[in-house]
Amino acid sequence: MMKRVRAAAVFATAALLTLPVPATAQRAAAAPWQENPYPSTYRAPTPEDQLLRGATILDGAGKRIDGGDVLVRAGKIVAVGKGLVNPGVREVDARGRWVTPGVIDVHSHDGTFVRPLSDPDREASDVSDLSSANVADTWIETAVNSQDTSFDRALSNGVTTMQILPGSTPIFAGRSVVVKPIRASTVWGMKVTGNTQGFKMACGENPKSWGAESENDGPTSRQGVIAYMRQGFINARAYKLSLEKARLGTGEAPPRDLKLETLAGILAGDIRVHLHCYRANDIAGALALAKEFGFRIAAIHHATEAYKIPALMREAGTCAAVWADWWGFKMEAQDAIRAEAPMLERAGVCVMMHSDSPADGQRLNIAAAKAAGAGRRIGIDIPPEQMIRWITSNPARLLGLDKHVGILAPGYEADLVLWSASPFSIYAEPDLVMIGGAVAWDRTKPRGEPVSDFELGRKGAK
Repeated sequence: MMKRVRAAAVFATAALLTLPVPATAQRAAAAPWQENPYPSTYRAPTPEDQLLRGATILDGAGKRIDGGDVLVRAGKIVAVGKGLVNPGVREVDARGRWVTPGVIDVHSHDGTFVRPLSDPDREASDVSDLSSANVADTWIETAVNSQDTSFDRALSNGVTTMQILPGSTPIFAGRSVVVKPIRASTVWGMKVTGNTQGFKMACGENPKSWGAESENDGPTSRQGVIAYMRQGFINARAYKLSLEKARLGTGEAPPRDLKLETLAGILAGDIRVHLHCYRANDIAGALALAKEFGFRIAAIHHATEAYKIPALMREAGTCAAVWADWWGFKMEAQDAIRAEAPMLERAGVCVMMHSDSPADGQRLNIAAAKAAGAGRRIGIDIPPEQMIRWITSNPARLLGLDKHVGILAPGYEADLVLWSASPFSIYAEPDLVMIGGAVAWDRTKPRGEPVSDFELGRKGAK
């Protein structure tokens, strides 16, 4: 059984590594969809050189080291092994504790559905722009409230990187942003650089139900959703061809259209698609559409029935970002199963946990443990050194950050967590969380200023 699991992991990694390489590097000039109108102002905190000594290490690449050491210098991981010697560096006694890469959440809405501002009517929510079924011109980062307390909550529970996605009501829902959950005055003070631009699409129950309302312009059925997608990409393909002809001097440039421009970036392989989808038939239809237009869907999010079509997922090189046990809250989630992640892993599909919730976003390690526990009950044994990839290195590859974070190895950024016990124990707590080699969270010390106004009156707020 163990050999099959490891073989599947190798296959899954290979599938991830075949995601489209951004075409910008192959062009003399960047295409318009590669423009970044909102540059990051993130500044890495001052790092602290440290040697974590004697821990159980899960490196995120499939290796476990008992009684191991991690050396951090100048914000980078310098060495991982046993008996490391490096005089002059502060040592942390990590015996009896565990060290892993920082947790990565590929699906959050933090900062756009802010508690306690948002109410059931979503009057204060900016998670979705509902003006059209196609809002491909929107960037979710322009709506993010960086004062949301969920960022602090995620950080204190081991999350060091997260992707904020638009909601799943529009079919073409807009661009995502990847951030560090640190305190900043604006989202651009949190924004990560070096990742591949992401884009949210949706199929199934959400967009078809919204389109059924008479005042909306969207389709009212599953077949209508796919048809709407096809027409969108047909238009984008023609727009992209016009741009290419203009660049070559053989045609006139079309008027700038930010919606078509974004979809053209998907066709070019420069923007990765994150698709909200549940049922197997919906997933299969979306994969067929992507094949028709020559692009790859990077990940199916939620994917509650992906376990029914693992071959289609594997052949497409599409990952599954799943929950551990969300079930029955809507019609298309009726056939969800708890062992989906290990089943997909065994079938060679790249898989990861995701939250879609500030509560689950604080417990992705426990979500992985629950899914793996369900797998063991049906005979699929996923060891901790493999499980940790569901919340570290696999998400890093999905976001295009696999050369920077997600693995404990020399040269990688020192985004890591020192856990009080196995991260897959319900009793484990992050003792230290490091981002870029700086201590971003220390369980023994209160957080300093500034503190979000939304913390006022809350228990434990400083």
